[in-house]
Amino acid sequence: MTTIPLQTSIHGTGPGILLAHGGGGSIESNFGTVIPALAAGHTVVAPDYPGDDTPLTLDGLADALVAAAVDAGVETFTIVGFSLGTAVAVRAAARHPERVTGLLLTAGLAAPDNRARLAVQAWQDLLDRGEHESFARLVLLTGFSTDFVNSLPAAAVDEMVRQTADSIPGGTSQQAALIETVDTTADLATLTVPTLVVATTADLLVDPANSRALAAGIPGAEYAEIEAGHVVMAERLDEWEKLLTGFLDRHRL
Repeated sequence: MTTIPLQTSIHGTGPGILLAHGGGGSIESNFGTVIPALAAGHTVVAPDYPGDDTPLTLDGLADALVAAAVDAGVETFTIVGFSLGTAVAVRAAARHPERVTGLLLTAGLAAPDNRARLAVQAWQDLLDRGEHESFARLVLLTGFSTDFVNSLPAAAVDEMVRQTADSIPGGTSQQAALIETVDTTADLATLTVPTLVVATTADLLVDPANSRALAAGIPGAEYAEIEAGHVVMAERLDEWEKLLTGFLDRHRL
């Protein structure tokens, strides 16, 4: 029985995929555009983290996601993790090796470096003060690549700030606090499932060195790069989708 409540949707049929979204994100914002491709040949279990002040631990969140899949009748599954979701995915695989058949980890980290820690501390400070527009500006500054942001008309950037400020997911502060404390470094060497690590090489929020460390630490992990900022699904969706579906097809997951 889990103490972390999740809102879960199910898509498609076939072998199982479990999604683990990022901090300050949601299933819709992180995976909405890629779910149709994944669900074309799989049962995709898509849980949203709590949208309130429910305290989060990495073990608790990992167990809750696994329970959501099992409750949906999906006994084994590949986990597709993004950002914070990569740490959730690794911990779930370490704690439930009988359930997890593969890992796809994008823009992730085993433990926060100083820049990631400073960023999520600033998130919490701004949210605590109700400074939603400043929070949105920080998110856009760090979430997207320099080239992507500078390619937009100024009016479009201002509109993105407004939209982001108006749609901050509930639970973002709790997720930011969790990012500060995660550490799956000791789990990496224990993993035995097929794994793909995707680095976002223009990432200003989670430096790509973190993805390289994940790939180096997981036995037999495959590694790929996309020239994009952290929010890869907004900048390079087609490239990302091809890497995910290609890996799943190649390993018959």
